[in-house]
This record gives sequence, C-alpha cells and structure tokens, in this order.
Amino acid sequence: MTVTQEVKSHSTRFDELLARYIPPKDTWTPADEALYKPVDLYQVPLDEARDMQLKGIKFTFAHHYNNNDFYRTYCEMRGVHPDDIKTIDDLDTIPLIPDTTFKQHPSGIDFARWLTNIFTGDLPTVFIENDNPTYDEVINAFNAAGLVVTYSSGTSGRFTVIPRDRKTFRASQYAAIKLSASMNNATADHDLFLFPNPTKTNLFAGKVSSAYLELYEDVQYALDYAITAELTQRAMSENNKPKGKVPSSAQSELREKIVDKTIQWLKRYDNTEERIRLTGPPFMLFHVMNKLQEGEKRFHFGERGAVMTGGGWKIQENVRTPHADFRRQVEDVLGIPEANCIDGYSMCESNGAMIQCPAGHYLHAPYTFYKPLVLDDDLVPTAYGEWGRFAFLDAIAQSYPGFIISGDRARMLEHCPVCDRPGPVLEPEIQRAKGEEVRGCAEELRRIFAEDS
Repeated sequence: MTVTQEVKSHSTRFDELLARYIPPKDTWTPADEALYKPVDLYQVPLDEARDMQLKGIKFTFAHHYNNNDFYRTYCEMRGVHPDDIKTIDDLDTIPLIPDTTFKQHPSGIDFARWLTNIFTGDLPTVFIENDNPTYDEVINAFNAAGLVVTYSSGTSGRFTVIPRDRKTFRASQYAAIKLSASMNNATADHDLFLFPNPTKTNLFAGKVSSAYLELYEDVQYALDYAITAELTQRAMSENNKPKGKVPSSAQSELREKIVDKTIQWLKRYDNTEERIRLTGPPFMLFHVMNKLQEGEKRFHFGERGAVMTGGGWKIQENVRTPHADFRRQVEDVLGIPEANCIDGYSMCESNGAMIQCPAGHYLHAPYTFYKPLVLDDDLVPTAYGEWGRFAFLDAIAQSYPGFIISGDRARMLEHCPVCDRPGPVLEPEIQRAKGEEVRGCAEELRRIFAEDS
C-alpha cells in the first residue's frame, strides 16, 4: 500500500492552490487533522485511519452536544453523552438524525428562525428586509452575513436545507477535490461543468463547485443561468404534474442549447493534446452522447479525457441507466476509457463524497473523517455484505449535526474486492429506500429541464 508519486504531486499542487481553504495548522482540531493531514485520503493504514476517525468524530460529537440545543436534547433523550465515546465501536451509539430533519421547516420569516435553531454555534447578525421573504431571500440574507446556506429538493418539493459556516463549507469543497485527486481523476487543462454556475444558484450541487474556479485556469459552466429555489421547488413537486407531461418548447430549447454548447466544447479540443474533463449529471451527458450518435459523430480523447458524474442515475421518468452501460457509451462515443469515467456519491447533508475507483468502480469511503454505516430495519448497523439504510457520521460538519440516516439503500463491503485501497466501500448501484421520495441533484436538474414555465 503506497501513495503514488502522481497523487503526491496532485496533493501538493492542490494544497498550494487551495491554501485559503486550509486552516492554519496550529489551529487544527482532531476533525481537521483527519481531513488535511493525509496525502492520499484512500491510502491511510487502517489503524492510523481508525484513530483519526475516532478522535475526529468524537470531537465533533462533543462540539454539537455542547453547542446545539436541539441536538443535545435529542442525545439526552437517548442517554448518550460524549464521555461515553471511548472506542471505535462506541461511534455506533452516537444518535443519528433522519435526513428529513433538514426539510421540516416553515416558510417566510419562520424559515429564518428555523435556521437559527438547526445551526451549531454562534450566528452572525442577519438582516432580512422583507416581512414575508422567499426562500432565496432568507438564504441570501444568511449568506450575506457570512454563512453558506444551500439546499436540495425531492419530489415533495420540500427543500433539504443545510447551513454551513465558512469553515465547514471550505472543508466540504476541499474534501471533494482531495478525494478526486486521490483517485487520479482531478487534473485537466479544461473542465466543463454541466452543473449550475455556483454564482447563480443556492443549489448545493452548484455552490460546492466554486473552488474549481480557483483550481483550474479554464472552467466553464454549461448551465450558466439563474436557478432559484422557487424554480427548483416547482420542478420537483409532483403536485399538478399530469402523467406523461412533456417539457415545454422553451425548456427543450434550453436543453438543446446546453447539449450543443457541450458538443462545440468537445470539438474545440478534439485535435489537440489538451486534457479535458466533463463533470455533470449522467442524464445530461446521456443527451449529449445520444445527439452525437444520431449525427454519427465520434471523438477519440483517449487517456487525456475524463468524465466525472454525480447526482443520481435517473435518465428519464422511471428509467435508470446501469453504470456499466453508461461507461461503455462514453468509451464508444467520446473515446474515453471506462477507467476514466468515475461516479461520485454524496448528498447535500454530507461533506464526504464517496468516489469510485477506476479499477472496479466501487464507491470508496473517506474513512479518516467519515464513518459510513448500513442499518437494518431496526436502525442497527448490519454486517458487511447486507443491504440496508445508508447512514454516516461526518466529522467535518461543524455547523450542523452531520450524523444522519439517509433515504438510500446500500450494501457495504469491508474493503474493495478489486483494488488495494483499504477502508470500506459501497457497491455502486445505490437505491432509494421503499417509500422515500426521489431526490438528488441530477434529478433536480432533470426535472427543471422538464418544467413547463
């Protein structure tokens, strides 16, 4: 088990470029050390990683217990105190909160009050001029005061809202980049994002990518228009959506413009030696590749091309594409090897993305600061190899309790059966639990393009 020279080089370069995202070393907490100390977050010896994980999560648990009234009360009801966490096995006793906690909020000025209750620590002074503000007006007011409040949505149209302080948000951005670097999938001369422009939305899928603007000289956004909370809510809500409804001509035209912009971007670098990367939801890349196939156009980017996907695998209403089929289409149409087509699994509530390894496409957990769990029907951790509800303990979530039960079903293995990276992995085909609403950033964007405005 060794850290490759390529990963060392990437890590050093990114740390230099993202220096302002890293707290001064003399201020590091155990949670900070678990994120910023490793050179390769996927090649830390298990004993060392478990020590970091225990210290980091225990520190963050105590932080929320001491500084968040609602979470402390929740823990007291379950009889768990930070002093009870002494071993790695004790981490399983930390009270988990359902992800629905972050969408049980009112609207208007009461939404602002809800944010103050969910937040851990001291809030800055927030000014909201309107007596009956919209979601975006409340979020923008908190962000103007120094926070980074973001949201995602499900088919109920109810937002999942996460308030991050600047430190937590920068840690989340740094973690995403460092994890990609650790999988050798983070370098490119040109990167085209098919997620929203981070300056024009409060969607977490867009906001979190803003660090790439500082990392690379050439980052373009194909979705370069405003996406508001109201638009997202309208698109995701199942109310008043006739069965079989098709996108309006305006939305179809917008999607076609984005597809055409992506194809023109690909053509620009077709006969060069430049390295390119496409980053976006599978459904949008699916439309791009289908149009290329219709026009019998192929590219041959080879090893200098990469694809990074995320956000969910629903391509059309009630249609999911298998990961392996998608990768084969990428290789056939874009000439990018399947090993360079990598998916990431995360969610708005999490600061620890799970990234696929190129060899087997298993989802690797960042096990120094993040503990993945799979729970049975009684919400008790299962054995490896069993299907259950996915949950996690997130040490770098400092501004809200990041000890969360998701609405996803997953199966976890003790280590990857294909590559030599230690630490647990999830099998790549994540499912929604029965009865849970459809959600994910890719699904949000897919529905936005199908929204009749």
